[in-house]
Amino acid sequence: MTPVTVRRWAWIHKWSSLVCTVFMLLLCLTGLPLIYHHEIGHLLGNDVEAPAMPPGTAMADLDDVIAAGKAMYPGKIMMYMSQEMGEPEIWNVTLGDHPNDENYKPIAVDARTAKVITEPAFEGGPFMSTMFRLHVDLFAGLYGKLFLGLMGLLLLVALVSGTVLYSPFMRKLEFGTVRRERSARTKWLDLHNMLGIVTLVWALVVGATGMINTWADVLLKYWQATELAEMVKPYQGMGAPARLASMERAVKLALASEPGMEVGFVAFPGTPFATPHHYGVFMRGNEAFSSRLYRPVLIDAQTGELTDRRTLPWYLTALLVSQPLHFGDYGGLWMKFLWAMLDIATIIVLGSGLYLWVKRSRTAKANAAAPSGPAPQVAYARKEAR
Repeated sequence: MTPVTVRRWAWIHKWSSLVCTVFMLLLCLTGLPLIYHHEIGHLLGNDVEAPAMPPGTAMADLDDVIAAGKAMYPGKIMMYMSQEMGEPEIWNVTLGDHPNDENYKPIAVDARTAKVITEPAFEGGPFMSTMFRLHVDLFAGLYGKLFLGLMGLLLLVALVSGTVLYSPFMRKLEFGTVRRERSARTKWLDLHNMLGIVTLVWALVVGATGMINTWADVLLKYWQATELAEMVKPYQGMGAPARLASMERAVKLALASEPGMEVGFVAFPGTPFATPHHYGVFMRGNEAFSSRLYRPVLIDAQTGELTDRRTLPWYLTALLVSQPLHFGDYGGLWMKFLWAMLDIATIIVLGSGLYLWVKRSRTAKANAAAPSGPAPQVAYARKEAR
């Protein structure tokens, strides 16, 4: 690689890193507790547990489950109802003042007795809610998500450019060498390079999936405007039904139409995952990976008849697969531990990168004040690698 090429890659790496590093540090710091959000919720006492009952206890009618939730807030409307994987005894019911209400009320209802268990803490409580919002959109909604997506793209550029520079800068050193006898800057440079190359694949995966996740709202709106619009074309111009059909019957129809699958969540008319005239019953598999892949089944909310069902398009499938991969929450505690360790290593990489930039800036200023003038950036980096 010629000196000119190295300088170009060094410039790309420097500025892509500098622009995104502070935000990536924020995402890594907020992402760490989110990896363990279930465990933290348990420690904080935010877990929802259904009362113990004999195995095989019959499930309550879903219309009674809905009625129990609505009885808590008579003036609100149903938005969603869902079940966590492996927790068929609890229905999570969501109500709001309108179908897109962000200040919704979550209620946990016993699926066997149709009695309210509790009102869960919003997003796991104030602390986890703050961590989640900072990590997802910086409390700025769609614009915050798109901005973080841009930072994710710059991270990918920084990772690729850093990989290109790794070979010429470290060609005379064995892999993983940290020259402890040299200056503090040299030791941090070696540690930065070593941890950067060790965490490269993980950082690429998490960075790419995080960037995809920031497009969720845009991808959902595109799906609504294309495939969902096509599915409900015969219902164009029709308003919301005056009376909703039985949810128990709607779910049974959806289960019969998709053998071997179970209900992930149900979207009520008017919500983003349904239409003004339909229930959106989203079916999923019952294994770790297939549980992340949904198949929408549309049920006429007035007549209770099945109107359409189909697989999700590839871009929504990619989004659904990227979400658990981003947080490492589909492989048990050992995978969460691995994700946490790699997250901490990435925090060190980002922090050391900032430290090296500050030190290099100070060195450049000192060299500029000296009669001999400053040494070129690439030559200095090569000297450090010797």
